[in-house]
Amino acid sequence: MRISVAADERVGVAEAIVVELRGRGHEPVLHGALNDEERDDWAWASEAAARDVAEGRAEQAIVACWTGTGASIAANKVRGVRAALCADAETARGARRWNDANVLALSLRLTSTPLLTEILDGWFAGEPSPDDTDVANIRHVDEIR
Repeated sequence: MRISVAADERVGVAEAIVVELRGRGHEPVLHGALNDEERDDWAWASEAAARDVAEGRAEQAIVACWTGTGASIAANKVRGVRAALCADAETARGARRWNDANVLALSLRLTSTPLLTEILDGWFAGEPSPDDTDVANIRHVDEIR
């Protein structure tokens, strides 16, 4: 799977995200501080990764900044993106299941390498719920402007 990855700094788990994705057989598309040819600020980097998802160049994205909040906010401004800031595996699994999240936002400050592995396990194990109520919620979120 092609997964866009954006970080505003090469600190914390920024580079570990790329290594972990490659180890799982995914193809990372790099943005921000992970790409020497791009602006590395969180808003620009997260937008670039989110646009990859919205425009079909990637199936999912992972965006990261110091707290993860700014990366999540920027990604969520892109139409068609549902970014979820996750600090644990169950939140990641739930974001995929109940929110059909297509962008994972992470904190470079809080996420350790072992925790990253757990969060990615939860993220990739989660699948969108087929429940009518959950589907209706996602449709409604997509309609909010």
